[in-house]
Amino acid sequence: MSKRLVILGAGESGTGSAVLAKKQGYDVFVSDNGVIRENYVQLLEEWGIAYEQEGHSEGAILEAGEVIKSPGIPDQAEMVAKARGKNIPVISEIEFAGRYTRSFKICITGSNGKTTTTKLVHQILKDAGLDAGLAGNVGNSLAYQVAMEDHDYFVIELSSFQLDGIYHFKPDIAVLLNITPDHLDRYGHQMEQYVASKFRITSNLAASDLFIYNADDPVIGRHLGRLSLPARLAGFTLGNDRRQAGWIENETMLIQYKNNPFTMSIHDLALKGKHNAYNSMAASIAARALDIRKESIRKSLAHFKGVEHRLEHVLKIHGIHFINDSKATNVNSTWYALESMPDNLIWIAGGQDKGNDYSGLRDLVRDKVKAIICLGVDNNKIHHAFSDLVDTIVDTTTAQEAVQTAYYLSKKGDTVLLSPACASFDLFENYEDRGNQFKKAVRKL
Repeated sequence: MSKRLVILGAGESGTGSAVLAKKQGYDVFVSDNGVIRENYVQLLEEWGIAYEQEGHSEGAILEAGEVIKSPGIPDQAEMVAKARGKNIPVISEIEFAGRYTRSFKICITGSNGKTTTTKLVHQILKDAGLDAGLAGNVGNSLAYQVAMEDHDYFVIELSSFQLDGIYHFKPDIAVLLNITPDHLDRYGHQMEQYVASKFRITSNLAASDLFIYNADDPVIGRHLGRLSLPARLAGFTLGNDRRQAGWIENETMLIQYKNNPFTMSIHDLALKGKHNAYNSMAASIAARALDIRKESIRKSLAHFKGVEHRLEHVLKIHGIHFINDSKATNVNSTWYALESMPDNLIWIAGGQDKGNDYSGLRDLVRDKVKAIICLGVDNNKIHHAFSDLVDTIVDTTTAQEAVQTAYYLSKKGDTVLLSPACASFDLFENYEDRGNQFKKAVRKL
């Protein structure tokens, strides 16, 4: 294979790949169709890496022996299709970085809860004194860390887009939290394609590896039944099912792995709600598989701070609670948020729709929501889905307008929840920008 490596996209993933490739002696060229952020331009120039922005030079790209595609670029993109048309392999940063690290890799995917569980596992490992890096869809790119500071362990959050570009990459522990419809616009609106993408996390597992999965998830159960995985399997459930590696019994979480039970009251977990019970069980099974002391795990689970923009308490103003759940970019994530909230909710929702079906939220909205504030360019689907259940539905186009409207409609004892169920790109840079603008507006009240 030619040592010429072309990287499409110069964000965190692309520039990290470029640095690692440069260190490994590749002839590297980075091409971005948009404007490259200043910090990434500086990084490329510091390393003497050739790059272009605001367009692709087809001739330079198609000379590659291999192409690394950033996860935000769809497989259908013109340059990706042309590279594949010339039989140039197109891989992900994760696939590339995996060639150059000997670390023990704990990889976590799912439609919801990935970031929380990844950060929780990382915290458990760090609290136990292990040399652990945090990578993938959170923190610095895996490639950049492998280039600069390889670790004994990596805890890696993997999106479906990152998994689409792996072929030989192998986790030592793979975790699949759940699968619900998300990003279907990238998968031809075919749920089975999205499911297959998530299950790529298992494609290279060996008999010595461990697959931790949600035994309550019907989609996972159906797909798992069609596979014959050589890896050890460890399921977790909210039910009292002792056949699994993790379950709930009498409000106690029980982890039974390696014939050495670990128990903890669910009331002592820092993360509350059913969805977080799943996340805590998955993290605990992974920790016990690494023989981390039970008391150390208990302490980490009790003191974990959670993730910004995920059910994040912002302020209580005149008895009104403001909660930032901007990271809820799909319907299932918002379902968990609504399920964990008290009644008398002012719900801020909307954004860039990804083919959402809101019918699964109707019972919760009927029981808990007294007003909906739409924060998006096109809010017709939300009006159509809930106008027969909620009398007050208001359209807004800025975080400040949404927060001020929510404050006007609420009274002492109410909760204002930003949980959009949609992507953010119609009005904001990303979900972080949306959440930060929401918090800023709340603090201005």
